[in-house]
Amino acid sequence: MSLREAGQTNQDEGTQPISPLNAALFNKTSSLEYQETTPAIPFEFIQNRQDSTESELSTTYSQSQSEAYQKLMCRAPIASLDCMEEFSGRSTSLGSNPAIPVRNNATTTPGLRYKNLGKSGLRVSNVGLGTWPIFSPGVSEDQAEAILRLAVDSGINLFDLSEAHSGTRAEIELGKIIQKAGWKRTSYIITTKIYWSTKSEERGLSRKHIIESVQASLQRLQLSYIDIVLVHKADSMCPMEEIVRAMNYVISQGWSMYWGTARWSPVEIMEAYTNCRQFNCVTPIVEQAEYHMFCREKAELYLPEMYNKIGVGFMAWGPLSMCLGDTQNGERLWLPKGSFKTKSQSYSWTEDEVNKEERLEETRRMYDKARDISNLAEKLGCNAMQLSIAWSLKHEPVQCLLLGATSAEQLHQSLQALQLLPRLSTGVMLEIERILDNKPVRPPPISTLALR
Repeated sequence: MSLREAGQTNQDEGTQPISPLNAALFNKTSSLEYQETTPAIPFEFIQNRQDSTESELSTTYSQSQSEAYQKLMCRAPIASLDCMEEFSGRSTSLGSNPAIPVRNNATTTPGLRYKNLGKSGLRVSNVGLGTWPIFSPGVSEDQAEAILRLAVDSGINLFDLSEAHSGTRAEIELGKIIQKAGWKRTSYIITTKIYWSTKSEERGLSRKHIIESVQASLQRLQLSYIDIVLVHKADSMCPMEEIVRAMNYVISQGWSMYWGTARWSPVEIMEAYTNCRQFNCVTPIVEQAEYHMFCREKAELYLPEMYNKIGVGFMAWGPLSMCLGDTQNGERLWLPKGSFKTKSQSYSWTEDEVNKEERLEETRRMYDKARDISNLAEKLGCNAMQLSIAWSLKHEPVQCLLLGATSAEQLHQSLQALQLLPRLSTGVMLEIERILDNKPVRPPPISTLALR
């Protein structure tokens, strides 16, 4: 009896069809070599090939199994989705818990990515919207609403508020726009700050001030919770234990999901983390700091170390904090406001003259660098602002870059900088480094024995 006849006989009798290997064993017509080398072929596979011999069936079945295995291997999990986006040109898959739902009327900006903030599970767009210029006195409510709607339609899901820059008006106006637009609470992320200032009546970072500030922000925003509460500047007069315990209480009450810091030194961040571990409190997940072509040391040397050691992410601001400067030739160049830091004046007129000459020389060098950056941007087909944005996003430690705008057109121009990222090759980045000539270098460690 052949293998095909054995399978057909079992089907006619209404019993469970047996494999060809079992049929061969039952009739005692196979050898030990056949049993060891021939796999069991399903009956459905035999039934579809009635005119094939036994050897042809075995070969065809082995080939089909090999093809199925190759297809399975091609569908294996991929370690990084970001690398696949560079080839497909599509936006990042947000997984089972997306930060922004997919909308039919929205077109995600090319180059926009979603990353985990710090080592938390919170996914934010690599470009966030800073609201301090949006709610400035020169911007109307209609213009502010147009900017926010463009940001949401472009895929931006993070809005940063700062009491230090725009006061309480930003929270009030943003709350009204959110209620009017009817956006789902799960589709956007709000970050607001607890500002410590010596000029304010409610100064310091006491437990009282922190809790009252968070409750007041919730009322102005008309929200039940804030995603991230940032402590703006550290208070040297307040114990760190009181600060971390107050932030842990705010999170435990459900008023905030996470907390972070803004303009803190690495030593202060590490002290807060140590206190959180000691008193079993929630640790900060992000540090917000200035970062652009002329301010690099903290962001490139110390914050990556904070991320690797304690999981604190990096939210950058600064590429658009520029001012126009006039050169002797009548050209207008973009220069960062914080580039020229005035030194403290002394009581000696000779030292003042030396400092003045040093500042003038520094100003001339800065103008030369800005001019060269502008010329390079023209060669790349963009302006200096767009090149500054793309350069900041090119650096891996930057998980979210905050952009500001006073009009929808300005925000649209800034978002076009995302398309420059593939064009910033290694040669272009090296050329920028040559022009800037300010790459930060960690100072060599000094041995205590050498100091002795």
